[in-house]
Amino acid sequence: MSSASLASSPNGHPQRQTLPALTLGAIGVVYGDIGTSPLYTVKEIFLPATGVALNAANLIGAVSTIIWALMLVVTLKYVILILRADNRGEGGGLALTALAAKAVGSGRARLHKGLLLLGVFGATLFYGDSIITPAITVMGAVEGLEVITPSFKPYVLPISLGVLLALFLVQRFGTHAMGKVFGPVITLWFLVLAVIGVHHIQQQPQVLAALNPLHAWEFLMARGWHVFAAVGAIVLALTGAEALYADMGHFGAKPIRLAWTALVMPALALNYMGQGALLIGDPTAIENPFYRLFPEQWMLPMVVLAAMAAVIASQAVISGAYSMTKQAIQLGFLPRMTVRYTSASEAGQIYMPAVNWALLGGVVAAVLLFGSSSALAGAYGIAVTLTMLITTVLTYFVVRDGWRLPAWLAISATLFFLALDVLLVAGCALKFVDGGWFPLAFALGLFIIMSTWSRGRELLMGSIRSEGLELQPFLENLSDSAMPNKAFRTAVYAVANPDTVPQALLHNLKHNQVLHETNVILTVVFHDRPWVDSSERVELKQLPGSFWRVTLHFGFMDQPDVPKALALCEAKGLRIPVFETSYFLSRETVVPTEGEGMANWRERMFATMSRNAGGVAEFFCLPDNAVVELGTRVQI
Repeated sequence: MSSASLASSPNGHPQRQTLPALTLGAIGVVYGDIGTSPLYTVKEIFLPATGVALNAANLIGAVSTIIWALMLVVTLKYVILILRADNRGEGGGLALTALAAKAVGSGRARLHKGLLLLGVFGATLFYGDSIITPAITVMGAVEGLEVITPSFKPYVLPISLGVLLALFLVQRFGTHAMGKVFGPVITLWFLVLAVIGVHHIQQQPQVLAALNPLHAWEFLMARGWHVFAAVGAIVLALTGAEALYADMGHFGAKPIRLAWTALVMPALALNYMGQGALLIGDPTAIENPFYRLFPEQWMLPMVVLAAMAAVIASQAVISGAYSMTKQAIQLGFLPRMTVRYTSASEAGQIYMPAVNWALLGGVVAAVLLFGSSSALAGAYGIAVTLTMLITTVLTYFVVRDGWRLPAWLAISATLFFLALDVLLVAGCALKFVDGGWFPLAFALGLFIIMSTWSRGRELLMGSIRSEGLELQPFLENLSDSAMPNKAFRTAVYAVANPDTVPQALLHNLKHNQVLHETNVILTVVFHDRPWVDSSERVELKQLPGSFWRVTLHFGFMDQPDVPKALALCEAKGLRIPVFETSYFLSRETVVPTEGEGMANWRERMFATMSRNAGGVAEFFCLPDNAVVELGTRVQI
């Protein structure tokens, strides 16, 4: 997900703006990453490590491969096919995972769980990309100073770190104001790419032969086993393709398609052909073919414009990491964290301090470890291409089991795209030692954390269910016995399992010997769809005595505002007065034990995460002065 989103309606759903406004927003947010790829892609293809000689035939072949990779992977796979696989209007890795898991159904339990784990691993790869993208785009832009004068070279690293540090420091203020300039700045960027590309194509028109896919085929075939090294560099032109799908919920499929076909794809093709034309006429420009496209007097303005485009591209993945984390929390794969909403009108604009500082640490480590955009290119690509491969696999189950398309069509289309994805992954795998290990190591560590949290919650809920008292018989007995004290207020007991007695209720009766006038057993359910309409928010059932069971339903993109949702109960016969309600929460202290659950080190990890998880009160927007937390120890 990205920084821009649509204004929320009273029901919490994004309101649609006009097509031009959405298209401009999509250009600014969706295409920042792929739009900055010309900064470094062509230079990387002709490094000595790839074994590609710098001559006219290889230049035309390489540019042709880039253009047709964009056509097949971005246009055909994402724009035409995958943008159709929306989860009630929402896109992205976790949304697609939920859609695929729903398509296969819970009847095939092993496949269902396998798809969920595959989707979670894809999400962790996104975080790896969220570290590399800001580092490589900002460094690639700032390295333009070296082209102006080599004396700037010692300052590239500190300037890059300064820009990145400033970018992460301003996150807490939100991106509302900056978001308004994203579209115009990136639109200007693409127009400049196109114009300068046309200028150089006019000087070397033979580069237009790159539009013929046969040149791409001949280029790849001529590489032999070295084709994977060349593909590992060419894949840099495709980074950011996942953003088309991830940001669908913010802008819709139509504006994203329109922006790609009308501006982004033509501008990228023209610029890559322009760089090819430049190098045909002047091979010495290979030191930095992007900046050498421009006259000397344009150089400094282009460095500034490129830096702005790089910041925008970085902002998109940073904000996407916030949104992905929020989804993962609500789908049960990460512990609660602090979520701050930075805009009253933009529902998707959030700030998560823990995620922000973790990303900053990772980005700074990447910059210091690799030191240049060329070195970072070794780390870039493998996470993105693995994510593309996982997207293809998940889409198959949506197409076959969800859309019920014929098996031959679903299988043949999937095999075609899998062949492309495997080629791209293999090309990037050669760069594993050069830096590809970095995002993979990060993703693997995060996958262990997410899978441990998910499994730990399963064990915790199972332990609570096995040790808990059944609610219905308990209430029937309780209603027959007179309580010595009654509080003329409403008590809300939040529980994960609505069929067992809340621990907080037992503690309240045992230690305080008091029963409230109205008691609500509250369960919050998060669904595998992005939004739940307010008309479906509340489910109400009267229980024996003064008890009610209330179930609140939220989507994984909804803000779980419990007091606001409980206000909807009044229309169904249950009034929950805001100033006369107390929220009783059970805070479980997890006690790891030897047994069949998880490895002991994972249980200890889960216990640590559980202790340090964000507060329930803050996560569910409960008023601080109306919350009572009662602790209990649970063995897993």
